[in-house]
Amino acid sequence: MRYYIHFADHLSTAVGKAFSWCIVVLMLGTCYEVVMAYAFNAPTLWNFDFSMQMYGAIFMMAGAYTLSTEAHVRGDVIYRLFKPRTQGYIDFVLYFIFFFPGVLALAFYGFDYAALAWKIKETSWSSPAQIQIYMVKSMIPAAGVLLTIQGISEVFRCIICIQTGHWPARLVVAEETEKILMRTAQDEDQKDVI
Repeated sequence: MRYYIHFADHLSTAVGKAFSWCIVVLMLGTCYEVVMAYAFNAPTLWNFDFSMQMYGAIFMMAGAYTLSTEAHVRGDVIYRLFKPRTQGYIDFVLYFIFFFPGVLALAFYGFDYAALAWKIKETSWSSPAQIQIYMVKSMIPAAGVLLTIQGISEVFRCIICIQTGHWPARLVVAEETEKILMRTAQDEDQKDVI
C-alpha cells in the first residue's frame, strides 16, 4: 500500500506541477491580448477561448495534485477534533459514498464525451474564431483517471491510519494558515526564551 501511495503522490505531483505552467501561458496570452487591444486597437478573436482552455486545463489536471496535498476546501470544524483513527474511518466511508461514484462517472462518461468531440473535431460554438476544443475535452477522462488513482491512494492512507492510528506522511503538505501562524508564533516564543 505504501508503494502505491508513493507512486500516486509522485504521479499527481508531476502532473499538477506540469500543468501549473498553464498559468504562465495564460498570463502571456492575456498580456498579448491587452497589448493588441489597447496599444494597437486590434483585439484577437481567439484569446477568450484560449484563456478558457488554459483555465480548464489547470482546473481539471490539478485536481489529483490538490487531493494528494489535502488542499481541497474541507469543512472540518468537528472532524479535526477526532482522533486520527476515527478520521480514517470517516474518510474511508465517505470516499466510497461520495468521491468514487462522481470521479468514476467523470472518467467513464468523460471518455465518451471526449471520443465524440474527437470524432466530429468539435470546435467552440461561442467563438468567432471557431477554436478546436476536442483536444481539451480529452482532459475530462484524464482528470477522472488521475483522481481515481489518487483516490485509491487516499483510501490506502485511511487503511494505514486505521491500522496504526497515524496518518502516513505526504509528499507535499498544504498547511492551513492558522497552523503556519501558530508554528511561527511558537518559534518566535522559543527565540525569545533563548
